[in-house]
Amino acid sequence: MPGGRLTAEDRRRIAEGLAAGLTYAEIARRLGRSRSTVTREIARNGGPHGYRAARAQHATNWRARRRKRAPQAGVPHTTDDRDVRTAREFEEQFVAMMIEGGMAPMAARVFAALFLGEAGSLTATELARQLHVSPATISHAAKWLEERGMVAREREARRVRYFVDVDVWYHTWAASARSIRIFADITRHGAGIFGADTPTGDRLRTTSQFFEFLGHDMGQAAEHWRQALSMRSRR
Repeated sequence: MPGGRLTAEDRRRIAEGLAAGLTYAEIARRLGRSRSTVTREIARNGGPHGYRAARAQHATNWRARRRKRAPQAGVPHTTDDRDVRTAREFEEQFVAMMIEGGMAPMAARVFAALFLGEAGSLTATELARQLHVSPATISHAAKWLEERGMVAREREARRVRYFVDVDVWYHTWAASARSIRIFADITRHGAGIFGADTPTGDRLRTTSQFFEFLGHDMGQAAEHWRQALSMRSRR
């Protein structure tokens, strides 16, 4: 109903509208919704090129179930001190893994706090208190993560809540696959400029072939996961 929560049918029509090349305003008009509602829905679930109705519905249902549980900051409580210690050690290993992969230390700590927390979400204040840093530090790290689709934010009255989407790895992998395709196009173009019979052109051509091969495999993997997720959300 207009003004209420988006339904699975609404999301199907949004996906169809995007596929047809409609503007957000036109999609909103056809749904009888505000443009801001449609804009937030698309931005939260993959953007105009990655939006899928089934996946968006699944993510919404997952967030709704998560909110029914009381949020718990940090490592889940347990009566066994050994279990707490083991969980904290794993959290340290998780952070180290993210840093080794190229993530800044504070961004890694923020992501780990969200990803490993029971609720999968924390307010900016909770993150600052848990990590013993300033709110500005949290905001800077979270912005970096948001730009890469690894976390999202929601406004709760005067508070900002950050959360990790159920599809975080899919979005990250899909973004990487898109970047790889761009690298392949650019290096292939460069090979044509310098000529494949020159050392520079040959290096560019070989690089382009590598990126094309890698991008193809990454794209296939992302699509297979999307299909698997879509099938799971229908059960």
